[in-house]
Amino acid sequence: MKDQEVDTDGILLDIFTQNKLCFIPQYIGPKMNMLKLMSMDDYDSLPKTKWNIKQPAENDVREDALQTGGLDLIILPGLGFSKDGHRLGRGKGYYDIYQKRCVDETGVKPATIALAFKEQMCESIPTNENDVPVDVVLHGDMD
Repeated sequence: MKDQEVDTDGILLDIFTQNKLCFIPQYIGPKMNMLKLMSMDDYDSLPKTKWNIKQPAENDVREDALQTGGLDLIILPGLGFSKDGHRLGRGKGYYDIYQKRCVDETGVKPATIALAFKEQMCESIPTNENDVPVDVVLHGDMD
């Protein structure tokens, strides 16, 4: 599925070059946590899910962002996006639920950015009351 999303390896490399903290998603059943990533070598060594996404294994014990103060920024994936921040994910609501958990557990909603190919931009995206809009959608051919 990674071929359907903007490659973020360069962003990860820049994060580690600047000695910033980085957390990546770990999906277990219906729940997503954001766990600390130590380096590019750490990332390269992670197993892949059935969706071909690298994530820490279920028994991999790592720092959880919500247990150590939360996150400043989340870069969200998606299949389609509207200019007003609506996002079509894969239907499980992981990122919407996680953003609500951030507010509930830390009192702060992180800033959100989505990276999109121009082909992923849509005039509108169907939403419901559980969907949390993305703050900024960066895409090719920005107006």
